[in-house]
Amino acid sequence: MTSLAVLAVAGCGSGRTGGGGGEGIVVGTTDKIFSLDPAAAYDNGSLLPETQVYQFLLNLPPGETTPTPDAAQECEFTDPITYTCTLREGLKFANGNPLTSASVKFSFDRMLGINDPNGPASLLGNLDKTEAVDERTVRFTLKEANDQTFPAVLTTQAGPIVDEKVFPADRVLDDNEVVNGKPFSGPYSIVSYDKNKLVEYQANPDYDGALGTPKTDTISTRYYATTENMKLDVQNGAIDVAWRSLTPTDVDSLRAESSVTVHEGPGGELRYFVFNMNTMPGDTPEQKLAIRKAIASSIDREALAANVYKGTYTPAYSSVPQGFPGAVEPFKEIYGAKPDKDAAARFLADAGVATPVDLNLQYNSDHYGSSSSEEYAAIKTQLESTGLFRVNLQSTEWVSYQRERARDAYPIYQLGWFPDFADPDNYLTPFFGPNNFLQNHFEDPAITAQLVAESTEPDTTKRLAIIEAVQADLARDHISIVPLLAGKQIAVAGNDIQGLEQTLDPSFRFRFGVLSK
Repeated sequence: MTSLAVLAVAGCGSGRTGGGGGEGIVVGTTDKIFSLDPAAAYDNGSLLPETQVYQFLLNLPPGETTPTPDAAQECEFTDPITYTCTLREGLKFANGNPLTSASVKFSFDRMLGINDPNGPASLLGNLDKTEAVDERTVRFTLKEANDQTFPAVLTTQAGPIVDEKVFPADRVLDDNEVVNGKPFSGPYSIVSYDKNKLVEYQANPDYDGALGTPKTDTISTRYYATTENMKLDVQNGAIDVAWRSLTPTDVDSLRAESSVTVHEGPGGELRYFVFNMNTMPGDTPEQKLAIRKAIASSIDREALAANVYKGTYTPAYSSVPQGFPGAVEPFKEIYGAKPDKDAAARFLADAGVATPVDLNLQYNSDHYGSSSSEEYAAIKTQLESTGLFRVNLQSTEWVSYQRERARDAYPIYQLGWFPDFADPDNYLTPFFGPNNFLQNHFEDPAITAQLVAESTEPDTTKRLAIIEAVQADLARDHISIVPLLAGKQIAVAGNDIQGLEQTLDPSFRFRFGVLSK
């Protein structure tokens, strides 16, 4: 999933118009919806509507990190490779169709069958088969026993339950077809949809699940091309909430506003760039690795954190951010906290790589915040200042970016990540396991074996030792990504909007149901 979680809410001064109209609330965002079909959606922009309109077997209520029954009445391991869930009685979709164990089986079979390159099917790598035992009982058989993460996986973007009478089994459904089919069983239904312009939600009176009854019946999301217009609208009350992604400068200026308060939630967001292992520069695997090591030796993360992000991010020296169990900093230990031009030059020379190396570096201009332009301009300067690289910097709008990166169009490219669940494995398996989300042609049998071992090890001490070891091995011998920065969630709220503190939690879910005026 994706990047900087910054939330602003309008103050309640005399000029405020109450952008929601009546008791409704309008949420502004610069994030873009990639797809309303869960099989094709593995990004923060699509997670926002998914959180509101789909039901999951297990979910994460506000303030909780332990999976709780949602569509399920109960779930449990019935043996080390079998996880069984019993559904609540009388569940149905907004179109009136029943939600049964057949719906659950269809949803998981479909996710794995379509295996869309932009989708979250990689999270289900340990799922062998799904069975509908009876109308209310579903049974999952796992490939590896003692999976410590499977209940949490059911709460992720791999877990929405879809209507088998609306969604085709073998292809992604167009967003308008999704909306027209009304296959929603979550706290809200979508009642009007103008993609990435305006989406209107209405509370679902039949929802019975972990997230509870919504406090506000009508919520709308308004989509912005720039943070400037969104910031102006939230300041003058044209919208009630601005959610992702205000710039660090925006946040600083809003701290000075007497009518708003800046709130910080738990961190865990990761900013990084990815190497396409096939199309990146280098004539041999050895040369490609040397180039990756030289780049890793040339990045100044502290400068990025201080100069671009004003301290709202901290340097990241592993894919697992500090604060998570098992987090270590191998990129700092191996390549240094500061750029080392001499070490970078040695890596290239030892592999016979001629310099300067031409790098095509792609970043996204509208999904990870407008500061991405400044961030990647700084990275270009850092790399070129060594004299070892010549960087061709390019940017692409998010919807095209998502498609093109999965088609091998970008040799080196930016991504960001929010954890699907609060466990270090979620910063490892989705990135480096088989069929990984990055779609960058990285797979290594030894790394895969370590990932399986850590995710199935019930002894915490042993599991954390494996997690530490795999981070070191990835940084020393592979480097399929370069971690850059880790960020915190930030909210700026006025007095007339309540409930924001409940949704700024480690789950990284923005839940409309807790918001009220």
